[in-house]
Amino acid sequence: MIEKERIILGIDPGTQVMGYGVLRVVNNKPELMAMGVLQLNKYDDHYLKLRRIFERVLGLVDEYLPDELAIEAPFFGKNVQSMLKLGRAQGVAMAAALSRDIPIFEYAPLKIKMSITGNGKAAKEQVAYMLQNYLKIPDENMLPQLDATDGLAAAVCHFFQTNNPVADKKFNSWKDFINQNPGKVKK
Repeated sequence: MIEKERIILGIDPGTQVMGYGVLRVVNNKPELMAMGVLQLNKYDDHYLKLRRIFERVLGLVDEYLPDELAIEAPFFGKNVQSMLKLGRAQGVAMAAALSRDIPIFEYAPLKIKMSITGNGKAAKEQVAYMLQNYLKIPDENMLPQLDATDGLAAAVCHFFQTNNPVADKKFNSWKDFINQNPGKVKK
C-alpha cells in the first residue's frame, strides 16, 4: 500500500508573537510534527519584526517542506493601526510561502475555532485542549504560549476543510444532494 503524505504549515500571525504548527497527514491521519512561537515583542522596530517573520516562515518552509500553508486571516477590530500591523505580518508570512510556491489558504478565526471546538467563540484554552486530545499530544509537548496551538489549529482546520469528501462535490440544494447520494438517506 502506497502511503499518501502531505504536510500542512499553520500560522497564527502576530506582531508580538507568531504561532505556528506543522501537521503531517499520512493516509488521512494527522499527526503533530512541530509547533512553536516566534517571540517578536523584544524588537521595537516594526520592520525588523516583519523581517523576522519572513525569515522564520521561510526557515519552516525549508525545514518541513509543507505542501500547503493555512493562515489565520486578520479580523476586524476597533484599532485600525493594530489591524494594519497584523495584516502586514500576515502578508510577509504569505510572501515567504509564495517565494517557495506553497499554496495559501486563509481561514477566519471564527471558522478555525468552529472547526476545532464546534464553537466559533471558544477560548484559546479550549482550542488547545481539543487539539491536544485530537492529536494525542503528550502534556510535555504542549507549550504555554497559546499562539502555538492557534497556529496548529489553522493547520488542523485546513485538514478538516480539505478532507471532507462532500466538499469536493457541488450541490445547489438538499434535493440536489439527495438525488446524487440516494444511499445516504434513510427513509
